[in-house]
Amino acid sequence: MISYVILAVLCAGSLAVPVPQNLGFYSFSVPVGGGSGQSFATQGEGRITAVRMWENSNAYITGFQLRYENIWCAIVGKKVGSTQEMELHDGETIVQLSGKYHTNYIYQLIFVTSTGRMLMAGQPTQRSFNMYPKHPKAELIMLSGRFNGFGITELGAHWQRVNIDPRETK
Repeated sequence: MISYVILAVLCAGSLAVPVPQNLGFYSFSVPVGGGSGQSFATQGEGRITAVRMWENSNAYITGFQLRYENIWCAIVGKKVGSTQEMELHDGETIVQLSGKYHTNYIYQLIFVTSTGRMLMAGQPTQRSFNMYPKHPKAELIMLSGRFNGFGITELGAHWQRVNIDPRETK
């Protein structure tokens, strides 16, 4: 019986997948909002280099879009009204996401960069939220949540270090 246990442990050890070096930098900010509608998760390769947002006039956030390196991801939600856009400078990252929400929609979004610049859209009404990474060297890598036919109803943030120097440790 003991030989079977030892064999099982050895086999399990050989199947182990190496842990990515930057796993210690990952954190997740719990979603805010009511969460109705279709789920989404932004996708892209590399760093986020720009952000676009749209809002229903004097109301809630209807959509947004992130650019990863030089490629814009799919629009989340829908375009309504004028575009609010911020392009990040070389080496600048998104380190905070704040705003306002209620059970039905995300009413305001504020993206804050590592240099203190901000992009704000929507209305400062309802409950406040503030999302940021647990590790000081991490940055925004993805947004996830839900949207219905009118706007963003739930939003969560994923943080991780991008482009880690292999000599660096946690």
